[in-house]
Amino acid sequence: MADKKKSVLLEIKDLKIEGYTGEEWVPIIKGVDLTLHKGEVMGLIGESGAGKSTIGAAAMGYARDGTRISGGSIEFDGMELTTASESERRALRGKRIAYVAQSAAASFNPAHKIIDQHTEAPLHYRIQKRLEAQEDAMELYERLRLPNPKEIGFRYPHQVSGGQLQRAMTAMAMACRPDLIIFDEPTTALDVTTQIEVLAAIRDIVDQFDTAAIYITHDLAVVAQMADTIKVLLKGDEVEEAPTEEMLSNPKEDYTKSLWAVRSFQRPQKARPKDATPLISVQNVDAAYTGGVKVLDDVSFDIYEGMTVAVVGESGSGKSTTARVITGLLPPSNGQVLFKGEPLPASYLDRSKDQLRQSQMIYQMADTALNPKVRIADIIGRPAQFYSGLEGAALKARVDELLDLIELEPSQYYNRYPPELSGGQKQRIGIARALAAEPTFIICDEVTSALDQLVAEGILRLLDRLQNELNLAYMFITHDLATVRSIADEVVVMQHGKVVEQGPKDVMFKPPHHPYTDLLLSSVPEMDPNWLTTLLEERGVDNVGESADV
Repeated sequence: MADKKKSVLLEIKDLKIEGYTGEEWVPIIKGVDLTLHKGEVMGLIGESGAGKSTIGAAAMGYARDGTRISGGSIEFDGMELTTASESERRALRGKRIAYVAQSAAASFNPAHKIIDQHTEAPLHYRIQKRLEAQEDAMELYERLRLPNPKEIGFRYPHQVSGGQLQRAMTAMAMACRPDLIIFDEPTTALDVTTQIEVLAAIRDIVDQFDTAAIYITHDLAVVAQMADTIKVLLKGDEVEEAPTEEMLSNPKEDYTKSLWAVRSFQRPQKARPKDATPLISVQNVDAAYTGGVKVLDDVSFDIYEGMTVAVVGESGSGKSTTARVITGLLPPSNGQVLFKGEPLPASYLDRSKDQLRQSQMIYQMADTALNPKVRIADIIGRPAQFYSGLEGAALKARVDELLDLIELEPSQYYNRYPPELSGGQKQRIGIARALAAEPTFIICDEVTSALDQLVAEGILRLLDRLQNELNLAYMFITHDLATVRSIADEVVVMQHGKVVEQGPKDVMFKPPHHPYTDLLLSSVPEMDPNWLTTLLEERGVDNVGESADV
């Protein structure tokens, strides 16, 4: 990336932030310094709980609920934010400092069109009139490579894909041409090909408008493409900081080196048992949603006991829809699903309690999958009670056993609530809830995509141990090919509702590949700052152009 020796825009000195436990204030940011120049991009990396998002919020002069800025200085373009009035800080947000969240779907109001939400800030700050703001939005949509830029803004958020919505949120952040944008994990939940689009669009828009940015992520290969400088954090402390190329080639601290070495886990590949009946057999399945638009077309694959089949593909490829068919949430229009050789009723409403028990799901976003107002003991205990009829001491013993299985101390977690847990701990509770039914088959739907790499590796190791101990079969829906390499035995590649290629993992990762599989493999970011630029050049994409391939 270009050298950007410019004046200081943001200077944070000895920042201290505390969080309230319900009984006392405890330190969560312990004296961090940060200097950001105009037009510069700084990457903040570290595992869950490192303080990345807390520092990002503090850069806007904002402390999240349950936290407070207890010390230090935050100076934005000459204004000291720690002593500024709330009205002065609010006047900056959205106008001179913008924020792009991890989940665009959760950030947009589903009841309002995208362009109406885009124009809200420029109208509020009287920067543009409505028609001017709408025309500017369309220009930004075009710069961000959104399809039909003159029309897409007049859709509602649910009418566009996740990658398109993420780019629309970046356009909205640019509406007032801010000096600083905080990008908080903006590509974490996106598939690899969509991530390329969003990364390229973000980088181009930042360069074109000379906007400074703080890019928060746990993905080291992603931050390598975006940042001029990288700062590594651990439990609220700064570990080290260096220019991106220096940090990648020569990290100095042991913790940073451990981040670079994650994803060391790769278990041996299992072979299909000879002459065995598949546990789950998806046979020639077609499916459509309301309106008759076909979303699955002749999908077939098998999953055997004790094995993991990874189903990969872009957003909209049919991965999660196939899972809905298997669980009976979406009856197929053609074909069938067999369990141990016997056809399952198409709808879950017609399945027996035992058939329902056999197949369980672990969801991508533990934050939304767990009721924040229900105790951990009840979240795990309800399926055990429903499927096994356990009550009283027997139910508590089962919950304790399940907490032990997922490596959480029962006495510490039994009476806690989801908001009191980290992301990795919440995902473990989701796993325990699935295990409570004593299933033979579990669908893991992007269960590590929202987790940092160290926590994700711990979850993969846990799932592998549970599979070996309980002889579980997994359908692992993922867009992360590093996860596929770690845990899969067989791979099914889907595109536009069809299976385009499938086979054992060791065969699938060796050329020759189906062209679409090759596209997926080539879209996995590498720890090379020039990787994205080289890839875009190979695919014929310039800074502001569009490509049907990307």
